[in-house]
Amino acid sequence: MKTLLRTTAVTTGIIAALALAGCSTQGTRTATDSASSSGALTGSITVFAAASLQQTFTTLGDRFEHAHPGTAIRFSFAGSSDLVTQIRNGAPADVFASADEANMDKIAGTDVAAGWPRDFATNTLEIAVAPGNPEHVTGLDDLTRAGLQVVTCAAPVPCGAATAKVERAAGVDLRPVSEEQSVTDVLGKVESGQADAGLVYVTDVAGADGKVDGVRFDEASRAVNTYPIGVLEESTDPALARAFTAYVLSDAGQEVLADAGFGKP
Repeated sequence: MKTLLRTTAVTTGIIAALALAGCSTQGTRTATDSASSSGALTGSITVFAAASLQQTFTTLGDRFEHAHPGTAIRFSFAGSSDLVTQIRNGAPADVFASADEANMDKIAGTDVAAGWPRDFATNTLEIAVAPGNPEHVTGLDDLTRAGLQVVTCAAPVPCGAATAKVERAAGVDLRPVSEEQSVTDVLGKVESGQADAGLVYVTDVAGADGKVDGVRFDEASRAVNTYPIGVLEESTDPALARAFTAYVLSDAGQEVLADAGFGKP
């Protein structure tokens, strides 16, 4: 009888200990979840991003900061090839978002990158023209007309590489009056009337607030640009850099990108 009582007592003690351990684990988990949801992240990072991402990433940065008080997401926007040069020359940056895989490949797999990048969006070209399309541009062939002032991106820039692909696909040879170092520069020249037409991204036309009209063309599907994003090795705050990158890849981030006209990777 005494043996049975001792066994019962030991069993009761074990159950109580397990219950306490469970409560402790649950309490730790709850505290962790609470800290995570309350925006425990703090600090600031600099994101180098392709010029075509300016409006969208500015929105993403604002929303991320709102969700995580105490954080600051700063941006440097330019042509992807220019950003690669800056990163290689030691410019302080935590995250790089490129408008194509070719420029990201110059960083990925080197001691400059922290891990491998992830694809987060796609984009295609569109012809930007003045509102109302006064020159009656209907396709790439029209961009070869004598007297039409056309601007494109320079070849090293992702939109320039895409332009070369669509030229080959359409069998046309464009003779731009200028080749710009970023797609926003191309858009700016059409908006200001310095050019009659320019090859930009679908998202640039959508974000121009009616300052330009867009002309779609079939050959654009032959040059789809995939956008990758990755954390850089010299990041001063890798945890925050990874968190912002994860936000871009999240459902919430993808919704913002889709609203701007970007396609899924």
